[in-house]
Parts: sequence; C-alpha cells; structure tokens
Amino acid sequence: QRKLFFVHGGGWRNGSRQGGHHILMDELARRGYTCATTDYRLNAPDAFGMISDIRESFDVFADMLLEQGKEPKIVIWGESAGAHLASLAAYALPGELGEDISKLKHPEIRPVKAILQATPYDFLHFEGQMPQQWALFQNVAGAPYDKEPERFERLSLKNYVRKDNPQTFFIEAEYEHIFDPKFTKMIAEEHRKMGINTQWKMYDRVEHGFLHDLTRKMQIQAFEDMCLFADDKLQTDF
Repeated sequence: QRKLFFVHGGGWRNGSRQGGHHILMDELARRGYTCATTDYRLNAPDAFGMISDIRESFDVFADMLLEQGKEPKIVIWGESAGAHLASLAAYALPGELGEDISKLKHPEIRPVKAILQATPYDFLHFEGQMPQQWALFQNVAGAPYDKEPERFERLSLKNYVRKDNPQTFFIEAEYEHIFDPKFTKMIAEEHRKMGINTQWKMYDRVEHGFLHDLTRKMQIQAFEDMCLFADDKLQTDF
C-alpha cells in the first residue's frame, strides 16, 4: 500500500496539484512511496464533474501501476475540498453519484485506504455557516438547494458510510473552523462498530489545512502518522 494518490484542496474553485503538498510527496518518494496527484476542472459545472475527473486520473494511475507489474493498491489522500472529493471517490461506488465513468478502464479498482484532512461530513447548511460558504456549496452543487436538494444529499459523505468503506485516517486540527471534526469522529466510531479499523486524530494548536509543509511539530507528527497508517502501523485511541 505504498502508493498514494493526492487530491488538492482550495474550495473546489481554486488550487492546483502544483501546490505546496509536493513537499510532502517528495519526502514520501524519498521513503520509497509511489505518489501521483491530479488536477480537476475548477470550472466544472458541479462537483460531480470534478469527481469524474478524479476517477479518471485515479484510473490512469492504476493502469500505469498495472503496466509496471505493480499491484494497484492505492491510498487516496485529500485535504479540505480535496478531502471531500477524495472521500466520495473512496466511499461511493464509481457512478453511484451520477458522475460519468465511461472512460474508466478499471472501474473495479478502488482506493484501499483513505487519508482525509479537514473533511466535510455533509453538504448541507448548518447553523452559523457563513453566507459566502453556503453560496459556494450551492454553486458547487450546481443548483440552489431549494430547487434540487437531492444534489446536496448525493454530495454528502454521511450517506455513504457503510461496511464496504475503506479503512480511513481522519486528520483533524484543534483550530479547525470550517468543517467540525466531531462529525468525522462519528464516522470513525461507526466504522469501528462495523469492524473497519479507521483512525481519527486531532493535532494540537494547528489550523485548517495545516499539513502542507514539514517544518512545524504537528506537521511532522501528522506526516509520520500518515506514513504509519499507509504501512498498517497506526492505531489511534479516540
């Protein structure tokens, strides 16, 4: 499971695979991991198009590994909006969200694990949500909530928590201010009840999107835990 596939964050409408996470991927490569990352259409009509892009890139990576005679046991990894997209790509079956999967050569190959930092539990409005964020959610869903609420349900991770989910490592920040970590902890607890040995850990005195470098104490700790998780050596107590 030393193959990692990274999905960048940036609020669905910004960001790039050329961002700072290459610092982490360079270190992973130095340690013997095979890494890939992807862009997705930031101007796609909705998140379903973005997930389709991610599935196609993941499929290309899996095909490349097969051509090299390697097992395509891939850990998908995402942060913030990238964690949302990666989590849906990991938990939902290809095509289950209504996304286009016609170009996939290996739709049966799915992530064997997921590493998710700052992950939305659902795509619904919540008390205290900033109006700008709710406007962004509706833009990314592709329709206003009052017109097509089912789009928001299809984009909600909570609706795909089940026994066929991959083992997951939820990385959370003490000062997370966008996506409440208590909800990913609920997923981790539900996974444990299902027999899925999912991990959840909160890192002290860090903020949303903190794991983009390897200079601060908690960045280094989270990165080391991420490697342990990929190698089946991490066990968290929450």
